[in-house]
Amino acid sequence: MKVKLLTTISFFTYQLSISQTEKLLNGKVYSQNILLKNVEVINKTAKTSTRTNEAGEFSILVRPKDSLIFFSKDYFFKRLKVSQENLDQNNIIVNMILKPEELDEVLITNIKFPKVGPADENSIIVPRGPISVPGVYNGTIANGADFTAIFNMFRKKHKREKIKFRELDFKKLAESTVPIDFFTDNLKLKPDEKDLFLQFCDADPQAKILVQQKNLLYTMDFLYTKSQEFKKLNSGIKN
Repeated sequence: MKVKLLTTISFFTYQLSISQTEKLLNGKVYSQNILLKNVEVINKTAKTSTRTNEAGEFSILVRPKDSLIFFSKDYFFKRLKVSQENLDQNNIIVNMILKPEELDEVLITNIKFPKVGPADENSIIVPRGPISVPGVYNGTIANGADFTAIFNMFRKKHKREKIKFRELDFKKLAESTVPIDFFTDNLKLKPDEKDLFLQFCDADPQAKILVQQKNLLYTMDFLYTKSQEFKKLNSGIKN
């Protein structure tokens, strides 16, 4: 009987401690008064994540001082440190800013004029040169522009030109999506080691896949794994 009583008390004590430390936080994500769906909500502290639904709503387990990251590829990421006030209110509103539109390719072409066919009976025929009669004004301007020559210049054929913007590399992806303090606080990198470390990561074939996926959680896990290799490599060089 005593064993059952102790087990019951322990169970309720455990449940009470869990409820005091971890709570379900609800909220909505929007941009320019439009609710956003499929926004990735990441609890960086607990390493858990969820997504907003069709109504822009989300629910995620958090504790006070947990760090939340809101990520969507078309928007600048948003970071929020959970406070006790957020938990008490339990209905946070997150406003995200839309990124400027990026064009993958710009196509520049020359205007082509249709060929001029033989004149028909309704065509207006313009003489190539004015008929000059001494002492009579013929309606032309002396030393005026040759519009026929200008028109012919526009009719010339030119090759099409394409301008392609450089594809986004892993270094730019990491710098634009991963919080700055992740490199110093989580990866324990010195400020002067960041560029060299990102170059080291960019050499890994997995980096190209991450550029295509643009998933913040996968990117952060990849950076953490590569940081261990980077530290071993640095220690080997120093020794």
